[in-house]
Amino acid sequence: MRFQDKTVIVTGAASGIGLATAKRFASEGAKIVLADINQQQLQQAETEVRAAGAPDAWQSVCDVSNEAQVEATVTGAVEHLGGIHVIVNNAGLMIFKKLEEQTAQDWTRILNVDLLGAFFFTKYAFLKMNGGGAIVNISSIHAIETTPMVATYAAAKAALLSLTRSSSIEGKARGIRVNAILPGAIDTPMLWENPNIKAGIETVNRDSVGRPEDIAAVAAFLASDDAAFVQGAMIDVDGGRLNRL
Repeated sequence: MRFQDKTVIVTGAASGIGLATAKRFASEGAKIVLADINQQQLQQAETEVRAAGAPDAWQSVCDVSNEAQVEATVTGAVEHLGGIHVIVNNAGLMIFKKLEEQTAQDWTRILNVDLLGAFFFTKYAFLKMNGGGAIVNISSIHAIETTPMVATYAAAKAALLSLTRSSSIEGKARGIRVNAILPGAIDTPMLWENPNIKAGIETVNRDSVGRPEDIAAVAAFLASDDAAFVQGAMIDVDGGRLNRL
């Protein structure tokens, strides 16, 4: 198993891509830390991840935009599970508003979760990943091309790519690889909350929607020794959507 005796922190782990990713790592022998702000959903997620192969899965109720809570999650992982080897920065938030209706508070809220949260976990990974490790940032194809009403999300995910580049350069000397995934339309609750995306998919081709497990598989590859020479990469997992633009 590729992750036997390794500890993996997954943020936004209570549902969707995060939960699928946690289960994938569990099935490959990892010890899992489930980080999410939704305590009720975390309980069910922990049950599923334990059943997937991580009987010692540990949950942390964590607001990723709160640095103290992020530090506590990382420190707790070290204390409970003996170290940190992989972090998957998946937690994300999206709002749907016309540009002229957006507020400074909207931008602050999205940037705090989608960008600052990833920075906090990367910062503490650099401090606590003794012996190296891997960080996988879940960005979005919205960082490259987007739709109306999601300017805040698109900007945050584009900035996350820049954070990936910068941290991959600094992480190399520490033996920490940092890469990003740009998911396309993935069958999660967030996808169907977007009226523009929902209408487009239902009109054109529902087969263009991927599964959370598709992203989880790529995250596991990027975090594994199979990707030992992959550093600062940004991989589209979108069913070829960007190729058609």
